[in-house]
Amino acid sequence: MTRQASIDPQLLEDLVDANHILFNESVVDAFGHVSVRHDKQPDRFLLARNMAPALVRAKDIQQFDLDSNLTDDDSRRVYLERFIHGEIYRARPDVAAVVHSHSPSVVPFSAVEGAKFRPISHMCGFLGDGAARFEIREFAGDATDLLVRNGALGVALAKTLGNGNVVLMRGHGSTVVGPTLKHAVYRAIYTEVNARMLTEALRLGDVEYLSRSEALATMKTNEGQLERPWALWKEAVKTK
Repeated sequence: MTRQASIDPQLLEDLVDANHILFNESVVDAFGHVSVRHDKQPDRFLLARNMAPALVRAKDIQQFDLDSNLTDDDSRRVYLERFIHGEIYRARPDVAAVVHSHSPSVVPFSAVEGAKFRPISHMCGFLGDGAARFEIREFAGDATDLLVRNGALGVALAKTLGNGNVVLMRGHGSTVVGPTLKHAVYRAIYTEVNARMLTEALRLGDVEYLSRSEALATMKTNEGQLERPWALWKEAVKTK
């Protein structure tokens, strides 16, 4: 029996689709990655080999333990920042999927220390009271390449994320989590949407953000119907 035979084939298909959807929705480009926790072994996760997300196929999916080591003999290159995924899965048993991206509208909010990144639209209630901000200099000094290259930095990122759904990474991008793969993809897409809308709103004047109660209520409503956007995004990828 092969490694992938024990994985739900639908989960594998969804992970491939997630890579393509995130590219099509301009969340990832040649860089960025999405993973999902193994459906039968929660101490493992699935992530593509080091490649552009839009090109990912089922054969490109690799399996890792929570130390972010490959569980099988595989000589193909792995993502440098796989530790983002492993350490979040270790710290957050409730998380089943992780998206890391450099989506362009989000990066400015990561780089301006005083900028609030809170939800301004009912579609973005998962942001709650606002995204945490990870400053890698606090953990590795001011001469890194900003990448989460090891377990210690992965632990630091996971701690900064805390119980939230989104963490900004200064000068780098963001990491988004969800209880399912579809949740994580939805949140990653609407994190970028919120950044675009918030940038425009700030030009107009003082912004009225969603309250905590509004954020919770809108998150419950919207995330209760994820099949609707997922079907659209999946169809858009297939018809290209």
